[in-house]
Amino acid sequence: MATLPSSANFLAPIMSEAIIDRLAMVTRDFARILLIGAHDHTLAAHLGGIGGNLTVVEAGPRLAARTGAIMTEADTIDLPLASFDLIVWPGGLDSVNDVPGALVRLRALLAPDGLLLGAFVGDGSLPRLRRAIMADGVRPIARMHPQIDLSATGNLLQRVGFALPVVDVEALSVRYAQWLALVRDLRAAGLANRLASIPPPLTRVETSRIAAAFAAQADPDGRVTESFRLVHFSGWAPHPDQPQPARRGSGKALLAAALNPGG
Repeated sequence: MATLPSSANFLAPIMSEAIIDRLAMVTRDFARILLIGAHDHTLAAHLGGIGGNLTVVEAGPRLAARTGAIMTEADTIDLPLASFDLIVWPGGLDSVNDVPGALVRLRALLAPDGLLLGAFVGDGSLPRLRRAIMADGVRPIARMHPQIDLSATGNLLQRVGFALPVVDVEALSVRYAQWLALVRDLRAAGLANRLASIPPPLTRVETSRIAAAFAAQADPDGRVTESFRLVHFSGWAPHPDQPQPARRGSGKALLAAALNPGG
């Protein structure tokens, strides 16, 4: 990712735009902001403009050196507790070693009534590429990240103590003439294999079989339509002034009357 120009990562500005739009709907100020991954300059500049103090952390050493960020993984951030009003994470939740542990740590870094806002490539993404790398004659080796689904994200946010969690998905279709163009895009977005133990490289025979299996899924014009599912999530550090769910059994209207108003 660090060896390619930032303009090669087409997913970063899409995630950033969605995050900025969601922030625009929040009617409060954030003085202390933590950005995890400075992949998009527009997002970093926007956050720097709305907050008095912006801290940036980055997992990759080259990217950290380029942006002046603190080099650390999201699940090992060692910063003072309750020291941020807003944490923004535009991609990466699906690639940390300890997903629940990372969310617990971010929850602890937020001050009361602080907001966590992020996005990542979620479950159901890249179905045609996944199908192609399982073609006959290709060794069954892990070459892609496990993917987190929508319901698991919401459950995790609740389990680690976030209040008012919101999770939604944005479907994105991208068309490719060949699978190597998709691979280049994944590398530019930091979505290539990040395992510490690098799997054996593909042989020429395996590469040709994957290319053929990917091309076999093409539309009539010869291009393959690949799918990305961008999962957007948010959660608040609890605070007494936040809206609270109604006490169970406190409703005064009958459900039967609502379902059958003319009865």
